[in-house]
Amino acid sequence: MDDFVVARNPEEGSTLPFLIRLPLGTDGVVLKVRDTWPRTAKVYCHAAVGWPAEPEVVERVPVRSCVRRGAAIDLVLDRGRENRSQFVFAQARGRQVIFWQSARTARQARPNVSVPRQRASGRVLEILVDSHERYPWTFGPQQATTRRQALSAGDYGVEVDGGLVAVVERKSLADLVSTLTTGKLRYLLAALSDLERAALVVEDRWSAVFKLDRVRPAVVAEGLAEAQVRFPTVPIVFAETRPLAQEWAYRFLGAAVEHLGTEQQALDLAAALPTAGPLPQPEATAVAIRTWARGEGMEVSDRGRIPAAIRAAYAAAHTRSRRLVGAGEQATLPPVTKDLAFRVIEDAADGAGEQGEEDGVDGHDRAVGQLAHQVRTELQVVEIEVAVAVLGDPFPELLQEQRDRVGARFPRTDLY
Repeated sequence: MDDFVVARNPEEGSTLPFLIRLPLGTDGVVLKVRDTWPRTAKVYCHAAVGWPAEPEVVERVPVRSCVRRGAAIDLVLDRGRENRSQFVFAQARGRQVIFWQSARTARQARPNVSVPRQRASGRVLEILVDSHERYPWTFGPQQATTRRQALSAGDYGVEVDGGLVAVVERKSLADLVSTLTTGKLRYLLAALSDLERAALVVEDRWSAVFKLDRVRPAVVAEGLAEAQVRFPTVPIVFAETRPLAQEWAYRFLGAAVEHLGTEQQALDLAAALPTAGPLPQPEATAVAIRTWARGEGMEVSDRGRIPAAIRAAYAAAHTRSRRLVGAGEQATLPPVTKDLAFRVIEDAADGAGEQGEEDGVDGHDRAVGQLAHQVRTELQVVEIEVAVAVLGDPFPELLQEQRDRVGARFPRTDLY
């Protein structure tokens, strides 16, 4: 996953002085923001024109995860402090807005969903009741209508555009214990988990589990814990009483319908955001350059400025290394020693020149000679391995001769 990058906004006179690049999708998403992190208050965000060609980077941090969940984007950075935040898509004064918040600035994020008060999510729900439910809830105190039909899972559900979007399974404590001890609970939860939004609600208290007298309470508690771990997307809720369980199911189903609508709005808004394009490789650190130089036999001091020649050699080596790896990414070779690989490629280049004089394959001669010279110059083991693989395609007979020659000179080698 790409890094999270904060850069200065090149737009003059903008009230949002920073740009951020979120690693979403293949090219990332770029937003204009007021601050580099939501430390004391929520940070207002706005869609940017695009990511600048040469950004003035303020901060670049590795990312542990960046996932869109409904009308929000959860961002977790790979650092000790200021590492968790959330981008919330919401509506303000009739228009779509984006806010960047953290746990310090918001106790609980409810992205684009109003808290149900009278009607569930401000609408009269039509709740589907499974035709096999013997004593169903009537939802009399709630503003809802019911319709009986067979459900693929659960006892109560709601539809949007003819599709079942959320269900609730109702259980009394006695029914829950029977389902658990007979082994049916696992299959029931598996059926519920096939839907994106499902829950199991119990018409009793959690404390009532430990007052059971016909079955060991520890067996029930252990079984429920195991079931919840096995099916984490299906919450098991103890709602204390039958009326409270009915109320909880009503709010859950209403919130599911509302969330589906806001999720579609968030998808439309996210699709309209500009992409940032590929993220270039970060600049090499002094430690990495010194380590590479010492491995190549170059003298470099532990402190102070690194000579420009060494920096240039490091950049050239790694640029060519990436190009060679791309050319031979399908090749797999066993580890080889530098000296042995040098001799193999040098012999291959010399043999290619002789073969080219006889056959007139000038283009292949030059390619092999340049490749061998490049490998000898850069002293990179990975380049040597890929170079041997690339040489094997245009000159299979020549490399077979080299295999025989090397096998005679180095009979104990594992190169081939």
